[in-house]
Amino acid sequence: MKKNPLIALATLLAPLAISAAEITVQNDSLVNNSTGAIQAGFVVGEEAAVWLDAPCDGNIVAAQILWRSVNGTSVEVIHDSIKFYNAGTFPSPGSLLDEIVGPVLTDGVINEYRFKDENSVIPLIIPVTNGNTYIMSLKYLEQPPATGPSVVNDTDGCQIGKNGINALLPPLTWFSSCDLGVSGDWVMRTVIDCTAAPNTLDLSVQTTPDSATYTAGDPLTFTIDVNNAGPTPANSATLIDFFPNDLTNVSWTCTGTNATCPNASGNGNITESISLVANSSLAYDVTATVSGGANQAINNTAQIVVPNGLTDTDTNNNSITTTWTLASNDLIFANGFE
Repeated sequence: MKKNPLIALATLLAPLAISAAEITVQNDSLVNNSTGAIQAGFVVGEEAAVWLDAPCDGNIVAAQILWRSVNGTSVEVIHDSIKFYNAGTFPSPGSLLDEIVGPVLTDGVINEYRFKDENSVIPLIIPVTNGNTYIMSLKYLEQPPATGPSVVNDTDGCQIGKNGINALLPPLTWFSSCDLGVSGDWVMRTVIDCTAAPNTLDLSVQTTPDSATYTAGDPLTFTIDVNNAGPTPANSATLIDFFPNDLTNVSWTCTGTNATCPNASGNGNITESISLVANSSLAYDVTATVSGGANQAINNTAQIVVPNGLTDTDTNNNSITTTWTLASNDLIFANGFE
């Protein structure tokens, strides 16, 4: 980030309409007729970021950014993205949660974004948990003029651990913006809906074998059942079953109860992205042939992976291991003697 002189301005903040259930989360102290500073020293690829704490269980439903030039009348510009990250270890963010690509920024106002696309079709919905820290950033697509427009900070002190810059010094590295001389907190905020539906569910997987024993060289059949007890729908959960080497020629078919199978049938290992509303299930009927040389217990594990942003209330039933033992009438041949 290039060092530019700070430019003081009197900022008139127009109130933004939000519902009674929504809370604006911010670090900055900017209010009507207070003084802020334009930070126009960013270059392409750099980010300004805030570390925010969720005041409730709910969903982030909007992002807000004060965008300002000295005269407040510059044309609209499009920048790279508004990004949301897990907290990570300050000043480096954690994993990317979601992003708004190509935000249009209007000079002189707090810009609010409630949709991820330019057609206002895909709403911004990011689950958060009370007390958890998350990060919001603006990534620059072009270098702003020396007089802005650009992001703004208040001028009553920079809070340690709350403001960051991904700066091209080089290389591109995350820093505390306080350490780089920024005089206050970024005027970058989020809106959280605190009455959002709970983001909890209970996904489970169980296996029902047709027999507890096997005979080498013979068919083996069993069913894998995946269920969502709710209350939250599970979109893009993942069912995984990597079958053991002693099971060959594996094929399966799928049927759903209040749910649609992503694939009606398949062969070999299962790695299916599935969606289950509350109180729905999928059943995978598996047929395999036991290897002719099998003579030990055969273990097979199926597991369901919970989608990001959702909390499973019972993780003990997210995987199941089924064991088949050699049939007793085969034991006399297990040592190779006849």
